[in-house]
Amino acid sequence: MKKLNLFRRKPAAKTHNILLKSWNILIVDDEHLVHEVTQMVLAGLQFEGSPLKLFSAYNGAEARKLMETQGPFALALIDVVMESDHAGLELVEWMRLNRQNHSTRIILRTGQAGIAPEEEVIRNYDINDYKNKTELTSTKLTTSVLSAIRSYRDILTIEKSREGLKRVIQASSEILKPGRLNEFGSAVLEQLLTLLSIEASSIYISNQEINIYSETSHTVLAATGDFSGYTGSLEEAQLAPPIKALIQKSFKKRKTIIEEDHFLGYYETDTNNSSVLYVQLPQQLEPFKSNLLEIFCSQVALAFENLRVKEEVLEVQSELLMIIGDAIEMRSKETGFHVRRVSELSRLLATKAGKSIAFQDYIAFASPLHDLGKIGIPETILEKPGTLDINEWNIMKKHSDIGGDLLQRCKRTVGKMGERIARYHHENWDGSGYPEGLKGEEIPIEARIAAVADVFDALASERSYKKAWPLSDIVDYFESQSSIKFDPSLVTLLLSNLEEFVDLRKSIHKQENMR
Repeated sequence: MKKLNLFRRKPAAKTHNILLKSWNILIVDDEHLVHEVTQMVLAGLQFEGSPLKLFSAYNGAEARKLMETQGPFALALIDVVMESDHAGLELVEWMRLNRQNHSTRIILRTGQAGIAPEEEVIRNYDINDYKNKTELTSTKLTTSVLSAIRSYRDILTIEKSREGLKRVIQASSEILKPGRLNEFGSAVLEQLLTLLSIEASSIYISNQEINIYSETSHTVLAATGDFSGYTGSLEEAQLAPPIKALIQKSFKKRKTIIEEDHFLGYYETDTNNSSVLYVQLPQQLEPFKSNLLEIFCSQVALAFENLRVKEEVLEVQSELLMIIGDAIEMRSKETGFHVRRVSELSRLLATKAGKSIAFQDYIAFASPLHDLGKIGIPETILEKPGTLDINEWNIMKKHSDIGGDLLQRCKRTVGKMGERIARYHHENWDGSGYPEGLKGEEIPIEARIAAVADVFDALASERSYKKAWPLSDIVDYFESQSSIKFDPSLVTLLLSNLEEFVDLRKSIHKQENMR
């Protein structure tokens, strides 16, 4: 083997790309000297600020084991002739075909070129370079390795971009559904970071709305990296005070702020609405990347605003439905937050029953209207402290049809579901309920779910005429009424997930006390 010419190299330039803790390099050769020289040449070499980590295998079997346990590898330097004349080529086929590894760069090295002719090997095998060991000087080995790692880095970038784009497309199909704005925004922002190759950064968008009463709110629309999972109010987000101060400063000065370790883009969609994009930078952005961020955010800010308005309309509709439900409950001397608990308990039970996300959202909106018909019942009956007589009870039972008839006029899904819940939530599984004496699965599933949620919360709540039932008594009641009053499958779901339902009631009760 020709003596390698070793010399001092300048450190590799650091660029803003895919950042890994190390670039794993696999050396596969049956000659110990080849391993020693390769390690000596590549010792201390870095690419984009990350060191090379070298692994040694002396035959195909050892290489396969390392690839299964230590990967992923950026580059494999593989000898052609080892335990057999074609051991290296067999390893290449195993990597590409069996492992479906098309990312790792492969450089074949041989000291016996006649056994595996270069042109034939390159034509028939998925490799990236073919070198004769005698031609690999220190310089050529170093440049070949750096070139291969650069190619591997670009493949990772493409793969991350493809996955990011896939997430954006998937999220795009969801953006018209309630509560999906943050999901869509975060996917878009992650894709932007990938395209800009800012791997270690975190990104965050805040929206400011100034309404006609000059009230200001700041809402987290999307978050990635260290800020992932942040939603809701900016004031409630667990951001470091200096970051919050920078965001407030950008809003106050109404301008973009670009410094070495952060980027804050300020954008106005109209005179009353503006947004700030905060990017926490590992290093100062190149000018063209700053320009790309500004272009992106100026274009996407309007889209975010339109989506935010849509979500606000849905939230207002939901809040109005809750208020109507609260008003009905207060008229019948029920606790005001009963309908809110029924809403969330119905959503949870629908989830446990395997219903779609859309169904879960709709039943949460519609179930607060279950007793809407009580608006047509005289207060003397609603407020009577004692037991109702037969005539009064017959009048009380009319509330289910009154509510159903009122909501029957609605053409939207929430109204249609609300009509079925209001009309049928007093039907019993055994057919003994009212108003139509429906039995079993003749009763709409949404009415069966709301009935379980309604009774569960009513029994667990203290009222003016009764104390809250102990949990053991509630369990006994549902067990005794399974297949009589309630759908037995829903009773099973309730009791097998009882702790979750109890915890949900407690969390809503805490919200009540905070108001």
